[in-house]
Amino acid sequence: MDRKSIPILIVCLLLLVLWPRLVQQFRPPIQVPVTNQVAAATAPTGTNVVAGSTNAVPSAAVPPTGATTATPPHFDPKTPEQTITLSNANARYVFTSRGGGLQSVDLLRFPESLSTIRNARSSTGEVVTLNDAELLPIGMFLDDSNMQGNAEYTLTPTATGVRAEKTLPNGLNIVKDFAVNSNYLVTASVRLENHGTAPLTLPLREMVVGTATPSGPQERAQMLGVMWYNGKKADQTASTAWFENQSFLSCVTHNVKPRSIYQGGSNDVVWAASHNQFFTLIAMPAKPVAGVVVRPVDLPKDEFDTGNKAMPKGCLTTFTYPAVTLAPGQENLQTLQLFAGPKEYRTLAGISEQLTNNVEVVMGYGGFTGGISRALLLAMNWLHDFISLPYGWCIIAITVIIKVVFWPLTAASTRSMKRMQALQPQMAAIKEKYKDDPVKMNRKTMEFMKENKVSPLGGCLPMVIQLPIFFGFYRMILSAIELRGASFLWIGDLSRPDTLFMIPYLHVPFNLLPLIMGATQLWQASLTPPSPGMDPAQQKLMRFMPLMFLFILYNFSAGLTLYWTIQNLLTVMQTKLTKTQLVAAPAAAAPAKKKK
Repeated sequence: MDRKSIPILIVCLLLLVLWPRLVQQFRPPIQVPVTNQVAAATAPTGTNVVAGSTNAVPSAAVPPTGATTATPPHFDPKTPEQTITLSNANARYVFTSRGGGLQSVDLLRFPESLSTIRNARSSTGEVVTLNDAELLPIGMFLDDSNMQGNAEYTLTPTATGVRAEKTLPNGLNIVKDFAVNSNYLVTASVRLENHGTAPLTLPLREMVVGTATPSGPQERAQMLGVMWYNGKKADQTASTAWFENQSFLSCVTHNVKPRSIYQGGSNDVVWAASHNQFFTLIAMPAKPVAGVVVRPVDLPKDEFDTGNKAMPKGCLTTFTYPAVTLAPGQENLQTLQLFAGPKEYRTLAGISEQLTNNVEVVMGYGGFTGGISRALLLAMNWLHDFISLPYGWCIIAITVIIKVVFWPLTAASTRSMKRMQALQPQMAAIKEKYKDDPVKMNRKTMEFMKENKVSPLGGCLPMVIQLPIFFGFYRMILSAIELRGASFLWIGDLSRPDTLFMIPYLHVPFNLLPLIMGATQLWQASLTPPSPGMDPAQQKLMRFMPLMFLFILYNFSAGLTLYWTIQNLLTVMQTKLTKTQLVAAPAAAAPAKKKK
């Protein structure tokens, strides 16, 4: 590799890091045409006012199979809105008469905005809100007026919660009961009763079960989406990135065709979760429903303004129910559990054990590395709860434990690489002697290494084995609500980059911990023996390869860069200790002469 390759590699790394910003700057997301806005309404003095939704629900010209035209009604501004608010230690629930559902959930223990600098907390006092007040309420139907009329309900408090009720001229009586429970759970039931004298046919209907929105201005838009579970596996295709449908080729060719709807399920939807990075709305029906439909929606700018960044989309999620005919006096009952709270593994695992529905899958801990993520999260929580270690020290303690476990393997790898380095002259002689016979040269080289008890894989084996742990750490830290707002040294929030300030004119954040991580990575690389047979240009390039990790991890969470920094420092310490213990490698025998 010549010297020209190094700047090319650096340019590629810069493009890798800056590509999302470039896409937002030159190819912002195309706005999906929307119609059928829910009109704003006013309430008389003495009632709680909830602003009408100014975001729209996309409608297809021809409704796809398994979905309605999703047309919410226009509320009569002359009809006052009625709201009832219920609270417990964890959350505040606001129910509305417009749509007869759960309008919003305020999570009282989680502030909306957190500073990246320790002891510099936000003074706004705002808390995380799920299904914001300007979005469609949970439990609202999205089909035509034959099903719900003007969607104005009468709210009445009950012994356990709230009831929303209305009767249509055709004799259909709709009763929705909501009961607030512990562990962020709400029990909901929807009863459709035929009070008429003739059979009543109800069309295919959709019911809102939540809208995924960012939980604050710092939220990662890439983490926004919907996941649903069919009893065997989870599908998380429906995300904001999927709806935008942007790729490198489409951005270059200006041929971006956003998607307007996602449909899933075939009478097997066990639950659906509208989620962001740390919080989720999960609808868990008593029995599997027909399907799940997700649509991108515009978010109200006054609530989700991100400054210079492009406005994110929300993901409106609905359950679909098949058409049904009710005889006079007959009723149709649908019940479900609603979870509106943090993606806290222990809480979700307890609900999963209670309802036997594997709802903890929403954490994203699937596959082999998912198992590692669960183990790391449980270990971190144990250290925090039972030994009272702050989460930053928990990450350091786990890193040390992992290093101790892999210490013998890493030490053996270092010794193997040193022996390989000492044997280079003899191996070069074998390559020169059998350069005209590659097959025999490889065989003789392997025999020589076997005789001297060295392996070409000895140097990279520890790194390969520890990669799953790194990815497991990454997945755990990415969604661990415990790290949100956890401080360490100068770091105010371990779940986000440790930005101290913005570099003037460049508008680039100054993150100190990744720079320390990059320095320790370069230090480690300088102490690592080069791989056998590598030419000098490649050796020089490998010395600076750690800069790639600096570029990649620069804007990642401080918890992950803290783990990688401590890992580097421990590796440097082990390398130095191992080198002091190494004895001179025994002189290797000359390669055997070719037998006649």
